[in-house]
Amino acid sequence: MIRTGILTEDDPVELLDGWLVEKMIKSRAHTLGTRLVRAAIEATISPGRYVGSQEPVTLAASEPEPDALVVHGQPADHPDSQPGARDVALVVEIADATLRRDRGLKKAIYAEAEIPAYWVVNLAENQIEVYTDPSGPAEKPDYRQRRDFRPGEDVPVLLEGHEVGVVRVADVLP
Repeated sequence: MIRTGILTEDDPVELLDGWLVEKMIKSRAHTLGTRLVRAAIEATISPGRYVGSQEPVTLAASEPEPDALVVHGQPADHPDSQPGARDVALVVEIADATLRRDRGLKKAIYAEAEIPAYWVVNLAENQIEVYTDPSGPAEKPDYRQRRDFRPGEDVPVLLEGHEVGVVRVADVLP
């Protein structure tokens, strides 16, 4: 659509489950939360992975642009395409006005793609929701496990089933 001129790279849309969905305008809390969570996760990961931010991930019928994501390899490993589901170890969405979409449609999309871990940094309820154990393709894709973390707690950063570090909730909630 961009190549044909229907859309431009600056149009505020993302492809979700085969539909072009308008992206919400980001509040200052959302922007700050994105920077804080990205920095916190970067401090935990080892070489061989990188943290991206608001970059597309190509899935079966979607190309969401999560606020943060941990990708296997290095950015140069994907010179001609966006990372796919098998390249992604963790996806993070910062949720204020988008909380319903992040807990619903986006969670289902990530679960269907078998993204191993999905975090919702829930600004409205002052917590981080951690979803794990994705169902994969199913009638209603979902994550089988959910755990909520509040200020004063640490969220374990699990990559390939191993804890590689922790993120303090208070450090990422603006």
